[in-house]
Amino acid sequence: MCGVERPRILWAPPEERAESDCACPGAGAPPEPELPEPSSGLWERVPDLFWAPLPDGHRAVFNPWGRAGVVVLNRPAVALLDGFRRPRRLDGGPAHQMAALELLRPAGRGDVVPRPAASSPALTAWLHVTNACNLRCTYCYVAKTHESMDETTGLAAVEAIFRAARRHGFRAVKLKYAGGEPTLNFPLVVRLHQHARNLASRHGVALRAVLLSNGVALRPSVLAWLRDQSVRLMISLDGIGPTHDVQRPFAGGQGSFDRVVRGIEAAVAHNIVPHLSITVTAATADHVAAVVDFALDHELPFNLNFYRDHTVRAPAGAWRADEERLIRGVRAAFARIEARLPRRRLIDALVDRSAFDTPHTLACGAGHHYLVVDHRGRVARCHMEIERPIADVWADDPLGAVRAHGEGFVNLPVDEMAECRTCPWRYWCAGGCPLLTFRVTGRSDVKSPYCHVYRALYPHVVRLEGLRLVKWGTPLPT
Repeated sequence: MCGVERPRILWAPPEERAESDCACPGAGAPPEPELPEPSSGLWERVPDLFWAPLPDGHRAVFNPWGRAGVVVLNRPAVALLDGFRRPRRLDGGPAHQMAALELLRPAGRGDVVPRPAASSPALTAWLHVTNACNLRCTYCYVAKTHESMDETTGLAAVEAIFRAARRHGFRAVKLKYAGGEPTLNFPLVVRLHQHARNLASRHGVALRAVLLSNGVALRPSVLAWLRDQSVRLMISLDGIGPTHDVQRPFAGGQGSFDRVVRGIEAAVAHNIVPHLSITVTAATADHVAAVVDFALDHELPFNLNFYRDHTVRAPAGAWRADEERLIRGVRAAFARIEARLPRRRLIDALVDRSAFDTPHTLACGAGHHYLVVDHRGRVARCHMEIERPIADVWADDPLGAVRAHGEGFVNLPVDEMAECRTCPWRYWCAGGCPLLTFRVTGRSDVKSPYCHVYRALYPHVVRLEGLRLVKWGTPLPT
């Protein structure tokens, strides 16, 4: 009938996630939703759905136990979903789409919550190619020296990474060329990457790589190589002008902001889209919105990382922002995003290590599918524990040694953390950074020091993604 509004569903599959300076989960996008058979029994609305009101009667709905992420429904679609409070058969069209998006479930399934897999198809490895750096960032955990990785050690490291991938059944390897500042030992990066490509081809393993840089000395030859080799680039930018400079100065004390911006512009001129790593500390929490504006102005992917305590250069908690200041600062950034909603999906980059592309039980790969190799070939569980090696690259199975290590922090699945077991958001934060939790609390089985911040911000993240879908999303065919 003309003039009658029909159910309308907006949804978009997850995009490739922004880079991170951490071994965050990288399981990839879930498969496209599959429509259930029309005669597949009775269906009911999934309990515990999170709702967020949107303009013009739309609502964002999020199933914290599902794989679809945020879905937007118009008024008739909301009414249709509400009609499944009592079990009924699917009647085709929109109801089938809702079932495929896991807003509906087979009736009588009870309160069983599906547990995501803890494993990852990729082995991630941090290659600390140099201990040298031209900056002296206030929150850095690396004790700087002029030492660098040599070629013999680097080649042995690459061999050890692929040996571990084959032994433990990984289908992909991701390399993070880091330091220090890796461009200060760039010829070695080139040599190691070529060796990695050869091994990946020989053993049928997918290879991805990223260079983690401070951005102040990105020569044209470096950028051309990154572009031609399809190696991603992540650049640290913590604020605009003095806000960045206060925590990322040069070794001589002068600010680095102008040089970083020139590096970003040079990368874009070379047809590279750099990923911005924005670390939020007590010094920058009130200014997050400004640097997010910069990222939006330049249409660059970014992620907001909350400061993690370490023991090298700063006393515990010295740079961690007060919870309420952190929440206010990030929400101010959300308001800027809402005012100029981009086409690019941002939901996986806005709240520290949280990710909404697929449910996960581990916040990162430390102790499971992550190797950190220092400039001397020693292997650690986490780059923030690089000074505490467990094995070396000449060991037969360095990943096995990492997994067997029983001292210090333990990267537990979130379902084994007593304070997290009943939280509906647990498969999206997965308990937060396990090393941070251990350093702050002395325990691995308790919630993150940022738990309150996560829970305060997640509803706003869901709403923001809903607004983006209303503006840019394409309705699903029903």
